[in-house]
Amino acid sequence: MSPDSNQDDGGVQDGEPQVESGESGVAPLLSVQGLSTGYGDSQVLWDVSLEVMPGERVALVGANGAGKTTLLAAICRLLPAWSGTITFAGKEITHSRAERVVKLGIAHVPQGRRLFAGLTVEENLRLGAYTRRAGSAQAVAKDMERVYAFLPKLSERRDQLAGSLSGGEQQMCAIGRGLMTRPDVLLIDELSLGLAPNIVDDILEALDTIHREEHLSILLVEQDVQIALERAERGYVIENGRIVLSGTGADLLESERVRAAYLGEL
Repeated sequence: MSPDSNQDDGGVQDGEPQVESGESGVAPLLSVQGLSTGYGDSQVLWDVSLEVMPGERVALVGANGAGKTTLLAAICRLLPAWSGTITFAGKEITHSRAERVVKLGIAHVPQGRRLFAGLTVEENLRLGAYTRRAGSAQAVAKDMERVYAFLPKLSERRDQLAGSLSGGEQQMCAIGRGLMTRPDVLLIDELSLGLAPNIVDDILEALDTIHREEHLSILLVEQDVQIALERAERGYVIENGRIVLSGTGADLLESERVRAAYLGEL
């Protein structure tokens, strides 16, 4: 795909999207504009822009190594921005510390889950409640039951060591830990990686319920273009560190270029 032209088929925007306020003047909850970053002397992202509106589900899709995980790391302030800006809930966080970003309301579910294998499910969940947003001990207990209601398999495994869980259960635990921070936006990196399709479906259904009942914004990063765009209101396609397409999830799924490059259709 080349970002040379301005319009793809089906209303899909080709090239770097113009980030603007949403409908009715509502400002984006999360806004990334002109972001460039990398590791050491190696640049990974070039002039990346995207936005997530309040209560919106957005997909960021692309091949392995395209820069998806790097973008999430930069948003969460685990990686410094070389240029550009990151704004959350009207506050610029481009140079904020990672713990401040969490306290403001951004939760990161990292690729590979990164649970504490020697702690139980419940202990891992409680680690998500360390921020001031979590409130009192009573509020934490209430949030714990809320997570168990959304992800009942975790309730069955609450006293089990996280390292002994199946891959799908570990992913549920990582999502639950993120929810314990009481976030406004949940960033999920490679949800389906290494999981059986039926397990992925179960987790996606739980996320649908969480999104609907909590009005939670979700930025889902995925190699599996189909499952990501099917549930997203909007999506972005990233290639070689650059956003090359953007549009509604439905329009991107109908795009001939997306279908040829990612869905195996010629």
